[in-house]
Amino acid sequence: MARIAEIRGPQDPRIAIWQGLQPEMAGAFVALSEAVYQHTKLEFRVAEAARIRIAHINGCLLCQNFRVAADLSDLMARVGVAEEANVSATRGPVPDEVFYSAVENWRESALFSERERLAIEYAERIAESPRELPGDDEFWSRLSAAFGDAEIADLTYSITTWIATGRFVHVLGIDGSCALPVAVQEPASATV
Repeated sequence: MARIAEIRGPQDPRIAIWQGLQPEMAGAFVALSEAVYQHTKLEFRVAEAARIRIAHINGCLLCQNFRVAADLSDLMARVGVAEEANVSATRGPVPDEVFYSAVENWRESALFSERERLAIEYAERIAESPRELPGDDEFWSRLSAAFGDAEIADLTYSITTWIATGRFVHVLGIDGSCALPVAVQEPASATV
């Protein structure tokens, strides 16, 4: 159940909530998400491992069901981004549903590479224990051995954007409704 008024419009009722209330802020939120999805240099599996773990932590239904390779082009078209989605084969293999299902219990799964495991661990630690993370030299040694500085910055921007976006839609109760087409209701006409 939505905790704020759901503003829906004829252009696309699924995304109007982002544009109807506080449009300047919404525009910045959309621009940040676009930057993360469009300019990441991370492989699909690394980025998606971290993103889906954040979706589980946030409890965001929209994020848990979103698949970047399959859904990003449609999302970009709905929010008016004209450029082609960053879903090329140069980002490596696209995760399958077995991959997505295994992320929540990643410690028990042999499915993930070291980079994918570190991305998931980093996502968890940013979301759940950010105060301790800067002082954990052992973790930073492992992360730096697997990722370059630009990749760490990329992963950090991505993770923190997913935390913010997922928490926004989940806390306000719009994570289930904004992903689904909703009929636009016309105002009732006055009868004479």
